[in-house]
Amino acid sequence: MYAVIETGGKQLRVEVGQSIYVEKLDVQPGEEVVFNTVVLYANRTTKIGTPYVKGAKVTCKVEKQGKEKKVTIFKYKAKDGSSHRKQGHRQPYTKLTVEAIEA
Repeated sequence: MYAVIETGGKQLRVEVGQSIYVEKLDVQPGEEVVFNTVVLYANRTTKIGTPYVKGAKVTCKVEKQGKEKKVTIFKYKAKDGSSHRKQGHRQPYTKLTVEAIEA
């Protein structure tokens, strides 16, 4: 059994017991999050939503909040020694564990 949920502008395929990383959510570790934006649910039969499957939900437990590894951005203009720019970015995330899929 699996489902496809939508969160943070992305779609993720999830199964029970799976750990997933999503865009940062405003919740504390140990709390539960319920996703009602289920795009697809598949068990013995497959239900495809238009745009979401009615009555379907995915329950997840928040494991931790964190930041990913730093991504370095370096911009420069060729043949111009005085024009360059270095910048870094760490994307925040929320780690979730899928506990239940209901439809």
